[in-house]
Amino acid sequence: MSAKQSRPTPAEHEELVQLLRVPSERDLPGRRHQILKDHLLRESRRAGGEGAGLRALPRRRLVLAAVPLAAGAVAAVTVATGGLLDQPSRAVASPAAAAPDAVASGRTGGGTASTPATVLLDRIATVAASRPAPVVRDGQYVYVVSTVAYSSQSDTDPVMRLEAPHRREIWHSVDGGRPGLLRVKGQDVELVTHPEDLPPQSRSGGKNHRPENASPTLNSPTYRYLESLPTDPEALLERIYRETAGSGPGPDEQAFVTIGDLLREQLAPPEVSAALYRAAARIPGVTVVEDSVDAAGRHGVAVARTHAGERTEWIFDKNTLEFLGERGVMVEDTAWAKAGQITATTAVLNRGISDKAGESSQRAN
Repeated sequence: MSAKQSRPTPAEHEELVQLLRVPSERDLPGRRHQILKDHLLRESRRAGGEGAGLRALPRRRLVLAAVPLAAGAVAAVTVATGGLLDQPSRAVASPAAAAPDAVASGRTGGGTASTPATVLLDRIATVAASRPAPVVRDGQYVYVVSTVAYSSQSDTDPVMRLEAPHRREIWHSVDGGRPGLLRVKGQDVELVTHPEDLPPQSRSGGKNHRPENASPTLNSPTYRYLESLPTDPEALLERIYRETAGSGPGPDEQAFVTIGDLLREQLAPPEVSAALYRAAARIPGVTVVEDSVDAAGRHGVAVARTHAGERTEWIFDKNTLEFLGERGVMVEDTAWAKAGQITATTAVLNRGISDKAGESSQRAN
């Protein structure tokens, strides 16, 4: 598939300007970040010759990397979008569900008391830990293909509007030694970071770019980085709180968002995956939604958390407890959306390891 590298049209440039005028990312419900990030990746091209490549901006609150419970789903799924906007669901709250996020950074509570959410997450973690570790070599890529749809808004149209579901493929360097690749809406975007986007101490002379995750973090991990994370849930959650301090609307919501972002587009050792789920069980306000549906129309049980009137759901197969996708749904009316409105929907169709960016992979288990 050839990459399209045309310059943004005036209309596209104006759309980009409008997106950049959206209020601070910290104030936006979680999944709206992704449509902004994807648009920036597609359209922010360095001025210069026709050979200039597309560039990735520094990662902010949401990222393009993730850790699954169990790799993949089916390799081909018919996308069913009918009924998504008003799909009924019922949340089962834990005792801490009504606790608001604390303003200060750091852990605010939670624990391992038996609730519907902690019981479900412990079952999911047990299944995750039982999976065989993928065989991964440096120089390879983690490959994920999904169906996704995200909402966006602008100053001229403040109402959140969900885009049409579309295919999304991404390749992440296993060790951070090579640029990744994003393929979305007919464009190939090389995932690199340019020197001006790096802290001065991280810039290296003589190179005009470096792989996006050459210096991996929780918000931009590689498989090798994920291998290094603590497998003790308490220690892992404390690290998440510490490294995301000051980000997002509050420490608990930001921790939930961070772990959720680590579900979408990456692989991790089974014990790390299990630790992430058990860490999520310790975040106050986590609930269970008995029936949710992903972007491929697959029903499942969801682990969820509500913030600012929007509930973010991680959806799992009810029988296998395999991660299926995510959904964002409004649970109250706001100035930008109505209760019951879907704000984001995703479905993971396949995951695996690829030898080359741009090529599909064998499914990793």
